[in-house]
Amino acid sequence: MPPAIVPLAEPSRTAAGPVSRAGGDEPSAAPAPRVDRLDPERLHPALWRGHQLGRHAEQGCATGYAALDAQLPGGGWPRRALSELLLAHPGIGEIRLLAPALAAVQQAGRLVMLFDPPAVLSGWALAGMGLDVEQLLLVQAASQVPVDPGATPPGPSRQVGVQARLWALEQALKSGHVGAVLAWLPPRLAPDRVRRLQLAAQAHDGPAFVLREASAQSSPSASPLRLGLRAAGVDQLAVNVLKRRGPPLLQPLHLRLPAMLSAVAARRARSAGPTEEREVRPVDVPMGAEQGAEVGSESVVPRLSPATFVNLA
Repeated sequence: MPPAIVPLAEPSRTAAGPVSRAGGDEPSAAPAPRVDRLDPERLHPALWRGHQLGRHAEQGCATGYAALDAQLPGGGWPRRALSELLLAHPGIGEIRLLAPALAAVQQAGRLVMLFDPPAVLSGWALAGMGLDVEQLLLVQAASQVPVDPGATPPGPSRQVGVQARLWALEQALKSGHVGAVLAWLPPRLAPDRVRRLQLAAQAHDGPAFVLREASAQSSPSASPLRLGLRAAGVDQLAVNVLKRRGPPLLQPLHLRLPAMLSAVAARRARSAGPTEEREVRPVDVPMGAEQGAEVGSESVVPRLSPATFVNLA
């Protein structure tokens, strides 16, 4: 017996609009109002579109360089997050790059902590950058500490490992009593240790800078911001934005740093430097900086306050 053929029902025209009694179509109803798409940052502040810079609930700390502020999410150094700076060796201008932000933290009445600098700091130079040397907390985690600090004469010492040093840095970030942190990390640090520091930085209401070797670029990092620094001439610095909450930046930024050499010394350095360095044209200068000012004038405080040594034993 062949299957029964069921006629298809006529398509309903309700969706296209009501039908009049005379059989004619009435004008269709007005279209529904367009619903704006929901921005990712409304769902969570850590979300952003791939072609846009990520937004932060808190305004970033101004870097002192307008061109760099324009490329950083939040318009400056992020708060509650690590800012990782990678450089081939210390002394290429990294302190001068960070000095405007550190000075602004001090002007707000908060403390700046320097953790494990690789060399003796110069009070003349720090004061010339606008820092109040009396409001700097220097933490030098010595690799050898005495077993009995009060012994006379000094007794035997024991080794202090990297874990103890990083623990001290974590506690400083979690304390809430530090306005800004600048730490030189040990080389070849494991990614999980950087993640622990990033988690600790989330409780830190201020910028947190960590300086690492340039080879760390090939290793993963939990830091939301990673910058590669290299010298680009006398008082000039090239900044590569390696990682940020936003699209990649293909071209490096060239920043002019505040002058630290006398005019004669700067001319000698330029004449002795490579040709490619002399051809670099800076695109930004520190806001409010006086170019050509020499460090070491009588108005600059020449002495650095006594360092604070923390016994990690």
